[in-house]
Amino acid sequence: MLRVEAITVVFGGVIALSEVSFAVKKGDILGLIGPNGAGKTTLMRVITGTVTPVHGTVRLENMSLQGKPPHERIRCGIGMSQQIVRPFRSMTVLDNVAFVAGYAKTANPLRTIFKYSRTKEVEKALEILQLLGIEEVAGAMPANLPLGYLKRLEVARALALEPKILLLDEPLAGLNQLEARRLADKLVELNQLGHAILLIEHNLSEVIRICNRLVVIDNGSKIGEGLPHKVMHDPAVRSAYLGEGYHAASG
Repeated sequence: MLRVEAITVVFGGVIALSEVSFAVKKGDILGLIGPNGAGKTTLMRVITGTVTPVHGTVRLENMSLQGKPPHERIRCGIGMSQQIVRPFRSMTVLDNVAFVAGYAKTANPLRTIFKYSRTKEVEKALEILQLLGIEEVAGAMPANLPLGYLKRLEVARALALEPKILLLDEPLAGLNQLEARRLADKLVELNQLGHAILLIEHNLSEVIRICNRLVVIDNGSKIGEGLPHKVMHDPAVRSAYLGEGYHAASG
């Protein structure tokens, strides 16, 4: 579904990512984890096209995304939710999702002039809100909603693009334990409906619970990959999370 091949990124002579490779398969919820500053967000930006690597390629269903700007990658099938949610504050929750659902119409300005009806987009938006369990706030303004609803709205807007793969950047950040578990359960439901998911998340308990595979990066390099419980027992991964003194203490 998505293949990241030998990605290397350098900022001002500092190596931010070094030869990072992995693949997201159909049916995956792949967790991309690592300590703060490991390079996770930089890698997401490489995938979405806002950061250009000095080496390596990103492929979506065997199609190279090299040279494509972010908006073209989105149209190729990449949907992303941001860690910091930024809905259109002047639109209702429903309109936020319906607006994104109409991306095919707005791609061509001339065609848009002759498209007055948005019935299909509204119906689609309602279905997505129901899927994420927030249809009861369809008419609400985002400014009046708590973070838990806004996080689901961010995922809903990504789904409205009908992506081949969802990239989710810390969707559980800032949520309490109950809210985080509920949203994580919704991600599992989306996955069961056929959505491949690449998930960056610091909530390790939920990551281990819902992901079928993990990729771990630290200091810009991949240090682990595989089944969640096996990866989290890897000495290199535990050392990255628990500190340099882990080996001495465990020895």
